[in-house]
Amino acid sequence: MPHEDGWQVKRDGGERASRVAGTKAEAEALGRAISRNQETELQIHRKDMTIQRSDSHGNDPNPPKDKR
Repeated sequence: MPHEDGWQVKRDGGERASRVAGTKAEAEALGRAISRNQETELQIHRKDMTIQRSDSHGNDPNPPKDKR
C-alpha cells in the first residue's frame, strides 16, 4: 500500500505498517516473503488504494476450480 515515506507492507486490519520501503517493488518483495512464510494472501495495491492483484500463499478461501 502507499505510505507517506514510499510503500508499506501492512497486515489486513492492522493499524501500523509492518515494513516501509522506498519503492513499490521493494515493498512487494518484502510482503511476498512475509506472505509465503505466514501462508497468507498477498494483496498488491495501486496508489489509489484499489487492489491491483492478489496472490495466495496458503489456505486459499477461493481456490481455482478443477477444469477436468
